[in-house]
Amino acid sequence: MSKELEELKQKYLAEVLFRRDGDTSGVNYKYNIMVCGGTGCRSCKSKKVQEKLEEVVKAKGLESEIKINGVGCFGLCVNGPIVLVYPQDAMYEKVSVDDCEEIIYRLQEGALVERLLHHENGSAVEKKSDINFCKKQKYVARNNAEYMSLENILGDYVALNGYQALNKVVNSMTQDEVIKVIKDSGLRGRGGAGFPTGNKWEFTKVVDAPQKYVICNADEGDPGAFMDRSIIESNPHAIIEAMAICGYAIGASKGYVYLRAEYPLAGERLQSAIDEATNRGFLGKNIFGSNFSFELGIKYGAGAFVCGEETALMRSIEGGRGEPTLKPPYPAEKGLYGCPSVINNVETLANIAQIINNGAEWFNSIGTEDSKGTKVFALTGKVVNSGLVELPMGTTIREIVYDIGGGIPNGKKFKAVQMGGPSGGCIPEAHLDTPIDYKSLNDLGSMMGSGGMIVVDEDTCMVDFAKFFLQFTRDESCGKCTPCRVGNMRILEILEKITSGKATMEDLDKLEELCNYVKSNSLCGLGQTSPNPVLSTLKYFRDEYIEHIRDHKCRAGVCKSMTRYKITDKCIGCSACSRVCPVGAISGEIKKKFEIDPEKCIKCGKCEATCRFGAIVKE
Repeated sequence: MSKELEELKQKYLAEVLFRRDGDTSGVNYKYNIMVCGGTGCRSCKSKKVQEKLEEVVKAKGLESEIKINGVGCFGLCVNGPIVLVYPQDAMYEKVSVDDCEEIIYRLQEGALVERLLHHENGSAVEKKSDINFCKKQKYVARNNAEYMSLENILGDYVALNGYQALNKVVNSMTQDEVIKVIKDSGLRGRGGAGFPTGNKWEFTKVVDAPQKYVICNADEGDPGAFMDRSIIESNPHAIIEAMAICGYAIGASKGYVYLRAEYPLAGERLQSAIDEATNRGFLGKNIFGSNFSFELGIKYGAGAFVCGEETALMRSIEGGRGEPTLKPPYPAEKGLYGCPSVINNVETLANIAQIINNGAEWFNSIGTEDSKGTKVFALTGKVVNSGLVELPMGTTIREIVYDIGGGIPNGKKFKAVQMGGPSGGCIPEAHLDTPIDYKSLNDLGSMMGSGGMIVVDEDTCMVDFAKFFLQFTRDESCGKCTPCRVGNMRILEILEKITSGKATMEDLDKLEELCNYVKSNSLCGLGQTSPNPVLSTLKYFRDEYIEHIRDHKCRAGVCKSMTRYKITDKCIGCSACSRVCPVGAISGEIKKKFEIDPEKCIKCGKCEATCRFGAIVKE
């Protein structure tokens, strides 16, 4: 270890071990209160909570006993702001500024604020380590992210062995040795198709060129996905170190992080980390006294989903329009500015330093034969515990949805899960016990993708759900190739025809034929995968399509043109429904059953929401 790393590690190790393990032996204060500083909690005013806690501690003269730190994302985003108290290991949820006085008061007594604790099955869980959402996870890509102080990310990262892998690589390993470790680990790309990472590096390394580039794809645009954003916000140095290691392995001296401009907090923390690393000599000329030099910068994307495709991404960095190009040539041969380039996404890179430090066998021992390591998912939709989860490959969908996600809210029934975002497919209840790996998901007509995981319940119309994703890909198409530009528009038109009750069974055949054509003939991955939500719902929920066409019925009551509101015999004639109806479609006499005129009704649902007796139902 270099002298610089050793000094930083010794300076900050005790404090970060207290935050991570509750180990008080190396510090001179009693308690550490950590406040989540991720975007989710920040949007719920976690910064105000942190400031108030600091104010209360100062007012009580407790600065020598209690330390307050803003840290990275805890994952349980639905219950933010999250506050973790050590050494009690108590996790408080939905904390407000008004709760801060009580938290400090109870802490002085050695007691907990029970109402703020996480609850399972109606009971408070006193320790974070006992919460099902937390205890079943295995952190690799997100390792230590929730314990590093946002005021001192570099020091804490180094204290937890940060930059040791880069030091080891540039001073004691050859390029081929580095690539071999990554290949032997079995790491595959976490951003889409799952291409072997070591192979990608090797293909670029063997190309002889005076200039090569390393690119981090942080253009996370899937609806409901926020894995990469969270990793960058919580642990930007893991990405910086990994890109430098890749640069050494392939012979590149420059790198770019292509980051969504909609991620201002991630951009701020990443730029600060790049500046820190450069000032410390971990980036720049002759890193760790070696002959290796590496520079890193950020390029901001304007939010085009198609720029997640590697060739479109490179054109955008160059200042051109974000459109994909034909392959070959592949980026390994002719990439950014015509130079050989490696493109990895954020989560892929977040694994690199740990693989170098712990060895290929360690990483290879996690997961399945086909899919090694862990995967980070953004678990969202109709699930109790939505947020970020990281689990070994091979974990079943049921384990994620029910054991970690806590099941479906309000006693509703699970219907499906959309895996892989707009490029993925819907997986029904019959396949809940499918292990999550690349092959299993592909066999079901879905894909791993970047890790979006949207759960839907019985109140979801699968035709409307597929239409939502088609609207997204239609809007995000760059328009370069006809199959995607025109084909997705035609697919969407047929879906709108079905949901409005105007389609025929012939339209269903046309829909399937068109989806397969777009899938086979589009230029890039966006177009090739855009029909997946439709094809998967046709495969598993075809009966709903048929009901819409033949019976003019939407069983979930979502498609308005097929929805009928009816007043049942429960009506007591209170007239509340008629008073809120915006078009005067409801009439009747007081204390007698009211009626709805279906010709006037605009299906706004105000009557159903207003009725206190459950007398208005959808048909």
